[in-house]
Amino acid sequence: MTTIRIAQESDAEALPYIEQSAGEAYREIAELAWIAYDDNQTVARHRELIAKGTCWVAVGHGDRPIAFLSAEVMDDTLHIRELAVRLDRQRSGIGRALLKKAIADARASGLVALTLTTFRDVIWNAPFYQKLGFQVLDHAQAGERLRQILRREIEHGMPASRRCAMRLMLA
Repeated sequence: MTTIRIAQESDAEALPYIEQSAGEAYREIAELAWIAYDDNQTVARHRELIAKGTCWVAVGHGDRPIAFLSAEVMDDTLHIRELAVRLDRQRSGIGRALLKKAIADARASGLVALTLTTFRDVIWNAPFYQKLGFQVLDHAQAGERLRQILRREIEHGMPASRRCAMRLMLA
């Protein structure tokens, strides 16, 4: 049985492993296979996000994390930094459950939207989020904050033509 809960500091050690495992799915896409070998967020960075109270984990047997969603509140919006599900648990609804919990908590906190950046053409990226109501934003709609995030991702090696910003309005 899987439970979704707010992440605790003690969960931070497990999150880079989950991130690495989730990245293995990109081996299926030749042009993006390098992501499987890319650096993960540090335990310290995960602790920073956990301390903000906007990081959720899906836990399995023994209350061990198997997936996480980390985010930050930016103005009146919850910005999703990462959603990662351990490779052996992907495509089982865990990512969807984490996202629904983040949406519900953002709504309960009075936030007006959720945003994220992702690959527009990878089935478990933009198409997944679109099924939950997120919309792809054009350059003007993205606003300066999301355009800056996209620029940093491109500087890190992400292909510009494949990246997009998305938003889910909560109103």
